[in-house]
Amino acid sequence: MLADAGVDAALLFDPIQMRYATGFRAYAIFQMHIPSNYLLVTVDGPVVMFAVDQVQPAALALETIDEVRTPVSVTPFSAGVSLDANIVRFAQMISDVLGEDRRRLAVGRTHVGVPAALARRGMTVIDADQVLERARSIKLPDEIRCMNASIAVAETALYELRAAIEPGVSEHELTAILHRVNVEHGGDWLETRLLSSGDRINPWEREASGRRVRTGDLVGVDTDMVGPLGYCADISRTFHCGPGEPSARQRELYRVAVEELRHNIALLSPGMTFKELTARLWQRPDRFRDRRYDMAVHGIGMSDEWPCIFQHEDADDAYDGMVEPGMVLAVESYIGEVGGGDGVKLEEMVLITEHGTRQLTRFPYETAMLA
Repeated sequence: MLADAGVDAALLFDPIQMRYATGFRAYAIFQMHIPSNYLLVTVDGPVVMFAVDQVQPAALALETIDEVRTPVSVTPFSAGVSLDANIVRFAQMISDVLGEDRRRLAVGRTHVGVPAALARRGMTVIDADQVLERARSIKLPDEIRCMNASIAVAETALYELRAAIEPGVSEHELTAILHRVNVEHGGDWLETRLLSSGDRINPWEREASGRRVRTGDLVGVDTDMVGPLGYCADISRTFHCGPGEPSARQRELYRVAVEELRHNIALLSPGMTFKELTARLWQRPDRFRDRRYDMAVHGIGMSDEWPCIFQHEDADDAYDGMVEPGMVLAVESYIGEVGGGDGVKLEEMVLITEHGTRQLTRFPYETAMLA
């Protein structure tokens, strides 16, 4: 993909991009806000990791990294008043590594002064994120195995979470189950804390609070779990808190959400354009339009990824592209209405194959909610 973009190398600071390129996972959350390490991936070799002392052993252990060097800091945290001078030294160092024959560079998110300093050294700089997002959208067979491992951990956590739902348990306590199970299996983090219950489930996208679940509540959760091999398991389910049975209205919302998912998953096929897909998406009843989930489908890999396919109502913001074999797409549904109390959130992960689709998520729907 770097060669197709016409560049000689990529300079990466984002921990997810660095992990995608090499498997390097150390200090990922810290790296997100203080990017102390960075990676230079050249098209024709080598792959050079610039790593601070404490993470150099982790970098040296990876066969994907050819060389490890000491970095020049380009963060205010580490460089302080020397930041401007460090950026000049940094640009000189990268220029020396690349040499005179490699002058086109894709640069990831970093300090605003870095691209300008590289340009002053005679380099042509483009945005690395666009190139990497497209590369990440097509999954190799080993990536699918990694995703299945993360999905298995997330579904294990969902079974435990569902069993723990009872009157009096808090949303925080339920969210903690996701964290615990993920860490116990070597996973990394949750991208969000999307879990809500009762009157907090409508509208969707409220993160967990100290609210305690009551009898008859619906409890919605989106795992957003970055699992043991760095890939995200993006699964949504909605559960009912007993004792007692779900109400007729709760069952209706659940059945409608399942209908939306099944319709949209059945549409997916290789070669379909994003705009063709948008035009054929499930038609939402008017009363559910205002509380719709803005995306119908999005890419999923090490995190939410390109592409983003919007609902009918939001198609003015849509861009086009093509559904391709190797993509893993998360298919979304949220059903609720203004003033309607409850809502239902469901989401599945689907692999696009040469001949159709294969659903990766296997956690069952709630029998009582479909009765």
